[in-house]
Amino acid sequence: MDELSVNTSYETTQFIVVRFENEQYGINIKYIDNIVRMQQITRVPKVQKYIKGVINLRGEVIPVMSIRLKMGYEPDEINKNTRIIILKIDGNDTIGVLVDEVKEVVTLSDNEIEKISYDAKDEKQNFLAGIGKDRGELISIFDLNLLLAEKENV
Repeated sequence: MDELSVNTSYETTQFIVVRFENEQYGINIKYIDNIVRMQQITRVPKVQKYIKGVINLRGEVIPVMSIRLKMGYEPDEINKNTRIIILKIDGNDTIGVLVDEVKEVVTLSDNEIEKISYDAKDEKQNFLAGIGKDRGELISIFDLNLLLAEKENV
């Protein structure tokens, strides 16, 4: 009996669940530095279309990216639920991402996340690490390295 319980222990990860359109996405909480309300975004010339501009957050200038535009959705519609999630990647790189709404925090174990196979034709799927299942709902889990991969390019 003890041996069986050892074999069924899984690693768990917490995700912030955000919404785009009618779909739910999970962002690994270890990358999240802050969640802020929508604020003035200053446009920056000659950047990718999905880079909305920069914000000044407590004296730090942070680029802000539209995940909607990067994934091929319609442009962002800013409303009272819109948030900017500040992500810290690789220790020092900071970027803000616009989301339609922040819903909740969920904890998923490895056995609740299915890896997905790569499909070169499906642009949205190329940014995902897997699909999580929580209380009967599906949550697409972002692979932030793939999602943010081109942020340095002009």
